[in-house]
Amino acid sequence: MWNKRREEEPQKSFLPPASHPAGPMATSSAPSYSESKKEAAPVSSTPSARYDADIRTGMASIGKAVKIVGQIFSKEDLYVDGDLEGTVELLEHKLTVGPNGNIHAGVKAREVVALGTIQGNVEAADKIEIRKEARLVGDIRTARIVIEDGAFFKGSIDIIKPEPVRATAKPPQPAAPAAPPLAPAPPVVAK
Repeated sequence: MWNKRREEEPQKSFLPPASHPAGPMATSSAPSYSESKKEAAPVSSTPSARYDADIRTGMASIGKAVKIVGQIFSKEDLYVDGDLEGTVELLEHKLTVGPNGNIHAGVKAREVVALGTIQGNVEAADKIEIRKEARLVGDIRTARIVIEDGAFFKGSIDIIKPEPVRATAKPPQPAAPAAPPLAPAPPVVAK
């Protein structure tokens, strides 16, 4: 009932008349307007979806075609999928070494997630994760560690007690002085 009008209308072509091919063969191979084109869904080549959301939100990134020799100091999270030699310091942030990442450096960070290769000593104030395809050769110093089945690790582990967060205690302020006492009201004499 409601769709009757659509069925009765001839299908309109949005191509100009000069561009229509002549002949029955050309019309059967060209897709018509009414056909819906199906596109393949994009497929990710990343090995794990667990870290996929992490690497895309507010992280600095070093791509797999990049090689850096030197020192890196960062005040934001860092994702490394290329080659890096030297030292890396992210004292209050997270370092993620991607599956193609290859680090030959001493690393200091709040948290380290290894999916690639790290050769050097690693110090993490909070946690180190060595995922199943990762390789880490060096000494580790951290509060917490996760080593997945299949990961390669060679070195020593030193578990440290995390430093307690110290709030700067303000000295107690004296209470606001109370209002001065009122003088007693004079007695009322009735006459």
